[in-house]
Amino acid sequence: MLGTDLQQEAERQIVICNACRYCEGICAVFPALQMQRSFVAGDIDYFANLCHDCGACYHDCQFSPPHEFAINLPKTLAGVRQESYGRYAWPAALAPVFARNGLVFAVIAALSVTAFLAGMIMWNAPGALFSAHTAPEGFYALMSHNAMVGLFGPVFLFSIFAMMMGLRNFWRDANAMRSVSGEAPASLWQAVKDAGSLRYLDGGGAGCFNEDDKPEDKRRLYHHLTFYGFLLCFAATSVGTIYHYGFGRMAPYAWWDLPQMLGTVGGFMLAAGTGGLMAAKKRRLPDLVDEGTKGMAMAFLLMLHLTAVTGLGLHILGGTPAMGLLLAVHLGVVFALFLTMPYGKFVHGLYRFAALVRLAMAKRVGLKTKVAA
Repeated sequence: MLGTDLQQEAERQIVICNACRYCEGICAVFPALQMQRSFVAGDIDYFANLCHDCGACYHDCQFSPPHEFAINLPKTLAGVRQESYGRYAWPAALAPVFARNGLVFAVIAALSVTAFLAGMIMWNAPGALFSAHTAPEGFYALMSHNAMVGLFGPVFLFSIFAMMMGLRNFWRDANAMRSVSGEAPASLWQAVKDAGSLRYLDGGGAGCFNEDDKPEDKRRLYHHLTFYGFLLCFAATSVGTIYHYGFGRMAPYAWWDLPQMLGTVGGFMLAAGTGGLMAAKKRRLPDLVDEGTKGMAMAFLLMLHLTAVTGLGLHILGGTPAMGLLLAVHLGVVFALFLTMPYGKFVHGLYRFAALVRLAMAKRVGLKTKVAA
């Protein structure tokens, strides 16, 4: 059964699209829905997270508004996609808080933790917040490594666990009624290639539609910068952790050392990518925008952007009187990012990857069936 009004509207449009099939070469959604003739709620969530929101089908569709069929699949699936973040969130009780006030909650959390950390630094060492720090231990002179791990470790681990539970819930529904399990390793690898190249954000080859009916590839570039910039920053933190616990090499590290190089390059990429995506969202063609999704999306991009910018600022201005306040702001933003990840736009990457895996499995099952026949 289809539970929400948006899911029912999405089904109405998908049935028409499945009969028309004009857009079958644009992205992954149309080949996926053409594999079946009836749909349940899990299928609609699967299609919604498979959609890369390129907008090409809206501009190509002969039934888009003002036609009486009023087909606007990108906007409708964007709404379903946002609903799915709350539907599969764990624990479910926290999801409505973030869904209604995602941006406000993220900003308040960041400011609250920043104020707490700044106060803690000033309490332990009056005047230290606005003093130059040139000690060998760098910003750890203001807040020890163990204190950071004790404060941020539990929140990070909870966030990872909550996201894995949400992913399990999504996969259970998306794969429930028409279970597929075709060659898991090969399907996983195909999904990795599709996700890593953003294969389906090219509008079928012409590019992504953003502010008008002229396709271009900037959103794809911004997504690449954001995704790979985030991975480099994560790699920098991971290498630093290995250095610290595996080899007893304590931060801060020289500019040419691997954690610093990965973090600096990743930080610039992440800042540029998220900045570009926020600007692109403001220019987005209104016909393609679901107003209910804007707050959560902007909260996610803003937290990522501020994480990159404050991290770069901490790297560049370390040793100056600005370091103490920058450290408090950076850690406050990171804390807010960790806290909101399981309940916001961050999980769309996980659900989209799972949807790509399911599509690859379904294609392999279908191909085997044809060959056997």
